[in-house]
Amino acid sequence: MKTVMISLNSIDKVKSFVNDITKFNYDFDLVSGRYVIDAKSIMGIFSLDLSRPIELSIHADDNLDEIMEVLTPYLVQ
Repeated sequence: MKTVMISLNSIDKVKSFVNDITKFNYDFDLVSGRYVIDAKSIMGIFSLDLSRPIELSIHADDNLDEIMEVLTPYLVQ
C-alpha cells in the first residue's frame, strides 16, 4: 500500500481522475479527516472538501510505477 497527497480542485479534474484510476483493478481510498471514500466514486468524491489536498491510499503491491505515472497530474508537490 502507498499513500500520496492529491489535489482535485475542479470538476474536470475529478472526472479525469476517476476515469484514470478505474482502469486499474486495485482499491483506491480517499481519506479526508475521519471520512474514507472509494476513490472510484464520483459522488463520494464530491462529498469531500475539495479545496484542500486529499490523502489517496493505493492498495496495490505491484504496478505502482504505472499507477504513479497516471497519477502525476493530480499529485501535490
